[in-house]
Amino acid sequence: MTSGNNAQPPWLEAAQQFQQNLISQWTQAAQAFPGAATQQAPEAAADPFAAFKAFMPQSGAANPFGMAMPGSGGGLAGMNDLFNQAAGQKVSFDPAKLMEIQASYLKDVAGLWNQGLDAKPVGDRRFASEAWSSNPVAAFAAAAYLLNARTLMALADAVQGDAKTRTRVRFAVQQWIDASAPSNFLAFNAEAQKKALETQGESIAKGMANLLHDMKQGHVSMTDESVFEVGKNVATTEGAVVFENELFQLIEYKPLTAKVYERPFLLVPPCINKFYILDLQPENSLIRYCVEQGNRTFVVSWRNPDESLSHKTWDDYIEDAVIKAIGVTQDITGAETINALGFCVGGTMLGTALAVLAARGEEPVNCATFLTTLIDFTDTGILDVFIDEPFVKMREMQFAQGGLMSGRDLATTFSFLRPNDLVWNYVVGNYLKGETPPPFDLLYWNSDSTNLPGPYYAWYLRQMYLENNLVKPGKATVCGEKIDLGKVKLPVYIYGSREDHIVPIGGAYASTQVFPGKKRFVMGASGHIAGVINPASKNKRSHWTGPAGKFPADVNDWIASATEHPGSWWGDWAAWLKPQAGKQIAAPKTYGRGETYAAIEPAPGRYVKKKA
Repeated sequence: MTSGNNAQPPWLEAAQQFQQNLISQWTQAAQAFPGAATQQAPEAAADPFAAFKAFMPQSGAANPFGMAMPGSGGGLAGMNDLFNQAAGQKVSFDPAKLMEIQASYLKDVAGLWNQGLDAKPVGDRRFASEAWSSNPVAAFAAAAYLLNARTLMALADAVQGDAKTRTRVRFAVQQWIDASAPSNFLAFNAEAQKKALETQGESIAKGMANLLHDMKQGHVSMTDESVFEVGKNVATTEGAVVFENELFQLIEYKPLTAKVYERPFLLVPPCINKFYILDLQPENSLIRYCVEQGNRTFVVSWRNPDESLSHKTWDDYIEDAVIKAIGVTQDITGAETINALGFCVGGTMLGTALAVLAARGEEPVNCATFLTTLIDFTDTGILDVFIDEPFVKMREMQFAQGGLMSGRDLATTFSFLRPNDLVWNYVVGNYLKGETPPPFDLLYWNSDSTNLPGPYYAWYLRQMYLENNLVKPGKATVCGEKIDLGKVKLPVYIYGSREDHIVPIGGAYASTQVFPGKKRFVMGASGHIAGVINPASKNKRSHWTGPAGKFPADVNDWIASATEHPGSWWGDWAAWLKPQAGKQIAAPKTYGRGETYAAIEPAPGRYVKKKA
């Protein structure tokens, strides 16, 4: 296979044409749905999820972080557009790496072309079924796609520039690669075609019905949501709402032991999600586990903001929610101090509240637990690709007079951090194969999104993600107080998940360098949610502990010295918390305290049931 000076070999032309066809197919598919041409909001030059949002016209607004994706151009010009848009500037490549990639690509394309219709896609579960391997055309298309995908990622790694630019390019290229997979289109998906033939077209009809259903509800179905109802078969731990204001309800749970520890326990979940991730089913409920351990347990249930809360700020949430919840828990129980836990953003808010209280000379919390929490925002993982000064300033201008950050748009963005698992997997199953995803409580919760007040969101972006001011003594002012976490000297238990893509393990571990008091750090297996919701009774996964009192600056040094233990971290945490909880006293017979904190309604309350 040789060519003249100006001619390309036929296999190279075919490879480039295939690549161009994939781009064209995706563009046409996106444009085929109503509203696809008008999905972008005026504040974003390009929406990375515009193609996906074509399936969901109701979701409308641009994604909350503002990444760019390529236009509809194909071939090499389309690739140049992709890299330049991802970087926000014209990119250059390492010449040596470029030559190496080019040589490898030509060699692999030649090999693929020589295999012809005997080519097989290897090592990717999207093409693992017999339908792909038994269809020579589909198998060749998938193998060619995988080759092009590997080459594009190699090109992304060869981009010259600072770390953030390179990460942005890699992220955008990966998004494009995942979106353009032949498995995402009925015209290429051999497995979906086979099912259509076997069902005499019924799977296609069912897929269209699923698509129309999801367009109506505004998001891709990850589970059979009709199976679940909050308060009926999720969030079922018995309790009562004993306090509420415009931001939250405080739930007290019924004791499951004859005696409880004198120091009550308050959980602060993230306000970006609903609290019942901590109370899905009795067998995997962290809330129920806390109650079973003899803790008098209280939980903050956030209100799903509407326009009436669109002006609320970070200060409001700290003063009128977290600090208020601490004070009400003290009032109800009569305890001088309480123990508290913060999960994800709830942990960031708890840490901020503790710093505000310390600045006021108050220490109402005896010990604190931080689960997958960022306090030091130096290492924010993939989310860092979205954050820069122009974007944050744009959000500040957008929410200068108030407004809401859509929970649906936030949920979409987080799903696209793992697009094959949380987006395209369901697009293929629901729409191309006409399948109904099985019931799964965690995915039901994941689809139950929550809005955020715009001013709260914009302040959080700048002060935490962009400027990392929380860990700079005196730099951030919250509730009128200069924040200094060095004054928060209580004992802390810090947990991070090893495969967390939202709060990287290094980001969670960084809190050990911030809090000056006694601390314990534990690493669990799995990700942001599955690592936390890992019941002790299941004896699944592992957790790691390090030498007592030793916290090197680099998390990798801590991991190198850590010891692996089978099963959940819950038991380790319960053992740590027990001596912090005080003596045991008789469990209360009623909820709340007197008329001031009388039971308002049964748990889980009405706030958690409000949809975004």
